[in-house]
Amino acid sequence: MSLHLLRPARRLAALTAVSLAGLLVLGTGAASAHVTVGSADAAPGGYGKITFRVPNESDAASTVALRVQLPTDTPLTSLRAQPVPGWTVTLTPTSIDPPVEVHGETVDTAVSVVEFRAEAGGGIAPGQFQEFALSGGPFPETDSLVFAAVQTYSDGSESAWIEPTVEGQAEPQYPAPVLALASADAAPVSSDAGTPAAPASASEEGDGTAVTALVLAVLGLLAGLGGLFLGLTARRRTVGS
Repeated sequence: MSLHLLRPARRLAALTAVSLAGLLVLGTGAASAHVTVGSADAAPGGYGKITFRVPNESDAASTVALRVQLPTDTPLTSLRAQPVPGWTVTLTPTSIDPPVEVHGETVDTAVSVVEFRAEAGGGIAPGQFQEFALSGGPFPETDSLVFAAVQTYSDGSESAWIEPTVEGQAEPQYPAPVLALASADAAPVSSDAGTPAAPASASEEGDGTAVTALVLAVLGLLAGLGGLFLGLTARRRTVGS
């Protein structure tokens, strides 16, 4: 086979590899990085530490505030915030009606909103994330708690993580962070970094499966192109001889 026929085959293989590599990059970044919440020791009826993990999703602006709405129907009557260098924290209380009894004492107020705000010139830059922790309780006798959160950027835009996740339905675009409460007799599990890791959502697991399948398809296609190139080369040598 003549050389001018081999060159298009080589170009096709190169262009295909570059295009598929681009698809792999897009595939791995397709899953949006959500605001999540997790805990290593929060259990119904007990006290514990909960951590909000906040990735910055903007390519041009920094995250400068996180506002978290705490449930008021099952209030956490005791709550403290862990300080974060470069950030201020504001706890906004609300009245509890009717009041609740905790350890023999009547409690009629609880924190309803927690806001972390970056100091001037600070924030979570593009490509970075930050964690914000609260400690308190007692947690209600339930399997999970939902925390609505609003993420504010330096350009004035906001991401409202307030949409409910419904079992059996696709994950919403902006799901509200959900804290899974461990049973009282379950052993705490922490992440390697020493902070609680939020459980992966079904869509993230699905994205991982899709990427794996895409990688295998790419490898198979590239192997086929390599075989075609070797075959064409061998045929050229045969014709030339």
